[in-house]
Amino acid sequence: MALSLPIAAFVAAIGFVIWRFFLQEILLPSSFNLKNIPGPASHSWWKGHLDRLADRQSFNYWKEIADTYGTVSALRGPLGSWLLYISDPKALYTVLIKEVENYPKRITPSDDLNIFLGPGLLTTEAHQHRRQRKLLNPVFSAAHLRHMTNLFHDISHKVRGAIHQRVAQEAQIIDVNGWMARTTLEMLGQAGLGYSFDNFIEDSSDAYGESLKSFFPTLARILLMGFFLPGVSRVISDDTIRAILRRYPHKEVRNMMSVSDTMMRRSQEIIVEKKEALKKGDEALTHRVGEGKDIMSILLKANMTATDAEKLTDEEVIAQMSVLMLAGMDTTSNALSRTLQVLAQNPAAQAKLRAEILEARNGEPTVDYENLIKLPYLDAVCRETLRLYSPVQIIARRAAKDQMLPLSKPIRGKDGRMMDAVPIPRRTLVLLHLQGSNYNPELWGEDAHEWKPERWLSPLPADLDEARIPGVYSNIMSFSGGTRACIGFKFAQLEMKVVLSVLLAAFEFELTDKEITWNSAGVSFPTMGLNSEKTEMLLKVKAV
Repeated sequence: MALSLPIAAFVAAIGFVIWRFFLQEILLPSSFNLKNIPGPASHSWWKGHLDRLADRQSFNYWKEIADTYGTVSALRGPLGSWLLYISDPKALYTVLIKEVENYPKRITPSDDLNIFLGPGLLTTEAHQHRRQRKLLNPVFSAAHLRHMTNLFHDISHKVRGAIHQRVAQEAQIIDVNGWMARTTLEMLGQAGLGYSFDNFIEDSSDAYGESLKSFFPTLARILLMGFFLPGVSRVISDDTIRAILRRYPHKEVRNMMSVSDTMMRRSQEIIVEKKEALKKGDEALTHRVGEGKDIMSILLKANMTATDAEKLTDEEVIAQMSVLMLAGMDTTSNALSRTLQVLAQNPAAQAKLRAEILEARNGEPTVDYENLIKLPYLDAVCRETLRLYSPVQIIARRAAKDQMLPLSKPIRGKDGRMMDAVPIPRRTLVLLHLQGSNYNPELWGEDAHEWKPERWLSPLPADLDEARIPGVYSNIMSFSGGTRACIGFKFAQLEMKVVLSVLLAAFEFELTDKEITWNSAGVSFPTMGLNSEKTEMLLKVKAV
């Protein structure tokens, strides 16, 4: 079957990328290289270690690399390219903070995330990123979060009521992850967009929510495409790439475009509604969900009064919504699911946390903001779960030039020499293993791989402070660090604490006889067994 002209052009663009790679990396290689850095052998020049890195259980491979080679190792990508794995504290600090301008997310006009999400906070670089962050910072302040607390409580109690209807008479097995996804979607909808997706009265699924849930699992299945799209963006525009990918003869690629298009379409529809409400003035906004205090209303107002140099385009505003919902929903819902799973695995810890919550409530239906954030065991459970089971385990950066990356501890090269810095050739993909830092035994102790909330109730190992881990959240890298750290990490913490305080006071969670499998993707997600493709996590729930 003959290829259509657009597909042929796309294939030709990939051919150009491969030829350029041969010219730059094979025929005219840089004097900088990673050949002396220890790492696992690759058995495929075409894919390198990509099969292992794209596997649904790739977190086991990351752990194997960390256990075998330590905090620095060299891997192979497609076409014999080099990848550098790091979890060394000083290297992380250099990449994320000290020399952040030398390690952008991309050095090409675009990449897969920018193509699928648009120019939002997650995908933009340099001045554009700083401009977007400046407009968004105020809505993630502590003062604004206090306003969100009552809203989060209201939604959590609706969820509690809906679940109670199912388990009031006797314990039931329910999809806890599904409920957590609905909960965080509604919290983000109301607090983020001033929009309600769910009344929790009946079982429902929202096309937008389903797209958000499937984004990272679908993206993980086309990982190889992500290596070629940055190079293709040098010769073809994003709009043209998107048009071609909608017709590309690969099911998962077309699925990815369907997910992306649904997110962009719904984002645009909601933004249009929001702008119409803003034109009617503040009085009209007070009668809408969020009362005009939601993130997008505040952002749109700020954008209306911003200077031309700081104003966001319509494309950027739409992308902000997609990024906000995607980054906030999947990460928090799956972190909540993981927390409830580990509490089901540790009934004594669950009972201890429930007792703390009930004591703090003192007969009241909720715990106010000031007391909720200070509950020591609730905070310890959240921190420990996020430490050991970070929803996002790997983030990537590109080396913008040939440079040396300093290390906190020397490593021994393949030639036997000790190295206190590693050479990084320009264009090298640097893989920052956030989870590797979170469970590094040299920093956290011999019990680093154990879930122990009590570690947060006493002084942490002195080595952690000396290491200067650049995480924005205590000594944990789960929310990254530096100027590109998760802008909503306090928002996510508050969501988790409110939901847990409401649900654990009302229900007891137990494991079923079915295995829960956590799968690797941009955001880790659960399935019931390794062979299942359905995102879900079943627990036995009973009223207390």
